[in-house]
Amino acid sequence: MPTNPDVSNAAGHTLRRVLSLPALVLFGLVYMVPLTVFTTYGVVTQISGGRTALAYAATLLAMLFTALSYGAMVKKYPSTGSAYAYASKSFGRTPGFLAGWSLLLDYLFLPMINYLVIGIYLHQSMPQIPVWVFIVAAISLVTVLNIIGIQSVSRFGNLLVVAQIVFILVFIALAWHTLQKQPLLNLATPFLGDNSAPGWSPLLAGAAILCLSFLGFDAVSTMAEEARRPERDIPLAVIFTTISAGVLFILLATVSQLILPGSHFQQVDTAANEIMQALAGKMLVAFFTATYVAGACGSALASQASVSRILYCMGRDGVLPRSLFGRLSGRFQTPVCAIVLVSAVSLLALVISLETLASLISFGALVAFSTVNLAVIKSYLLDGGRHSLGAYLRYGLLPLIGFTLIAWLWTSLSTLTLQIGMGWLLLGSTYYLFFLRRKQLNPQQAFN
Repeated sequence: MPTNPDVSNAAGHTLRRVLSLPALVLFGLVYMVPLTVFTTYGVVTQISGGRTALAYAATLLAMLFTALSYGAMVKKYPSTGSAYAYASKSFGRTPGFLAGWSLLLDYLFLPMINYLVIGIYLHQSMPQIPVWVFIVAAISLVTVLNIIGIQSVSRFGNLLVVAQIVFILVFIALAWHTLQKQPLLNLATPFLGDNSAPGWSPLLAGAAILCLSFLGFDAVSTMAEEARRPERDIPLAVIFTTISAGVLFILLATVSQLILPGSHFQQVDTAANEIMQALAGKMLVAFFTATYVAGACGSALASQASVSRILYCMGRDGVLPRSLFGRLSGRFQTPVCAIVLVSAVSLLALVISLETLASLISFGALVAFSTVNLAVIKSYLLDGGRHSLGAYLRYGLLPLIGFTLIAWLWTSLSTLTLQIGMGWLLLGSTYYLFFLRRKQLNPQQAFN
């Protein structure tokens, strides 16, 4: 696909090519939230028996191979739509739709988890104000900023990344000062745990949940039609985002476990506050809450931008109603209907638990990651003639390793997560079979 200045849709409006390589990397980091390690820290620490740092290392290993697959696919198909677009072009519209439908599970729910943690942490700081007030206010703000356009998302998000980096530097400095005073400090503790949940199964169960922390590199690929040089910059941004975020997550999880060893907390959802309290008291708790909430707001901005573009791509292709999702606003050149729908779905943050939401997001992510790894093998090796040994290694062995590692994490999801996730896939299959094909039309014709 040529890297023309703008990418046009059926209505003649265009997505603007304005994002450079640094902007794409920052977009991915904003999406992931450098402080997202604390979103599920309590949950994963409890599940893994205090081995959150090791669980992050296992997840990072799987993500690196999958990140390479995303980079390969965006070089071949530099369009918005992420796993949906890659599966459609590699396997056809039916597998593509199911991949996109699965991707929607984590992309629709990722803004929701940001709104939920915003409500939880702000309510803990200001208990006189109900959680729902903070959630609704955050949804309203993010929706307006996303409608205005991707440049507002990028600029606002960059400021939030800087704020989080400042906090991380302060956190590490205070931790270094405190830990130096402990002569019997065991640096292996974050990787060995407290023996409350021994064995590989609890570790992998935690690692499977942590997939949601790495969704930023996947989100970068949805900006392919708004990147200045997508064939070069998107693959590089995917790799840079994955490695830098993974190393940071492992570091923060390690330091947190050294500060507050063990796997038991008074409030699992806000375990981070207990860490900050143990390190430096109420002032650090307040600083963390302000920075973390701002970061969650930035992640909600980026994640809502990404999912709205996946909905737009599916609408433009006709597998979702084109009149609603396949058109851009004439004024703002953004997919307004898709943005509003994501905001409406995000209201479920008022009634869902953090652990359930995190697991469901990981289910959708694992489906998408599995599909992209297989798509590399199909599009590069099976859809062509003879290939060199290097091609078989790059486009065969590496994505196969990525797929195997993702399948390994699949086996560690909870029964409830698998049941809900499979129910979501069944709903998507029903929609596809009975709605799109009720008149024996193919997906391209269904909404004409």
